Amino acid sequence: MTTKYKRWYDYDPMLLEVIEMLRYYQDELREQAEIFLTKVEKQAGKDTVDKFYETVRPKDGGHRWYDKDPIISKAIELLRVVPVNVQKEVSEHFLKSLEAIGITKEEIQKTITK
Repeated sequence: MTTKYKRWYDYDPMLLEVIEMLRYYQDELREQAEIFLTKVEKQAGKDTVDKFYETVRPKDGGHRWYDKDPIISKAIELLRVVPVNVQKEVSEHFLKSLEAIGITKEEIQKTITK
């Protein structure tokens, strides 16, 4: 019996969906990621967020899909460490934002399974 590795966002279906959306709709959701970062910076302080990101950002540039865009990368890293209630709130907001621009769950599933 093998154990499948679970990523930190695999435990919450809505958060998993948001991460997948960010992966496949980075351009459309970049603005939402910036809004999230701004809100976190207002609460924690920009210097704190920047210091945190410096410690978790891969020094070699990274090999994960989100390491290519600093805004998306920083948003995902922050999502990873914020409390679960904040993850849920952000996830709901991302989902509503996608619906507002006309991207449906069905489209996302088609893109993911390609």
